[in-house]
Amino acid sequence: MKMRELEQRTGVHREVIRLYLRSGVIPEPDRPKRTVAIYREDHVQAIATVRKLQHESRLSLSQIKALMEGGGQQPRVDTTALDQLEQLVAHRAGEDQGPVTVASLLETYPSAASDTRILAAIGVLAVIETPDGDALSISDAQMVRIWGDMRKAGFDAHLDYTPEVLGFYVEAADFVGKWEATTFLERVTGRVEVGEAADLVEQALPLMLDFFGVLRQRAFFRHFDAIRGQAEA
Repeated sequence: MKMRELEQRTGVHREVIRLYLRSGVIPEPDRPKRTVAIYREDHVQAIATVRKLQHESRLSLSQIKALMEGGGQQPRVDTTALDQLEQLVAHRAGEDQGPVTVASLLETYPSAASDTRILAAIGVLAVIETPDGDALSISDAQMVRIWGDMRKAGFDAHLDYTPEVLGFYVEAADFVGKWEATTFLERVTGRVEVGEAADLVEQALPLMLDFFGVLRQRAFFRHFDAIRGQAEA
């Protein structure tokens, strides 16, 4: 989109947007030509996040820039600042960038379109409608790729492995995520800075995912042996 449309979408004047660009709190636009700037959906989201941080958390642009870089003098985490924690972590991980079109996945993952529809129907991901067709957030696209790799490994229809089996993970992930979020809030609220909280989330989630994965693997083989024993008895 051009600057005029970005102004309309965000309600922010172009001079303010240019200030955000100079301050480094929103990403640079694509520039197919020296005098042409093309803005994406992630610019709309980034501007909304900056405005919310300015108005609700009373942060300056330099403070917001420091948060994005994981440093600077930052306020202690309170419930207002925590409203922006997800956006901050997503920005660092690059997950607030533009959506990934489903069509772009098809060459590597031929079943990506049908898998996307099924995964959306059972609540695993959300489809984004764009002028270029159906699209996914970066994390949702990664889930489609993971399932595509499962297919390549042999977990496909001939074994009755279809995306519907993943519905179980939605409830399980929600249960675990709720406990983790509750525990995290109890430990950090009022004790650490926002950037430090983002650091903790970035480090803890992958580590605890690995920890949980080891527990699942142990449980899998324990139950596998037990169920096989019952079947053979």
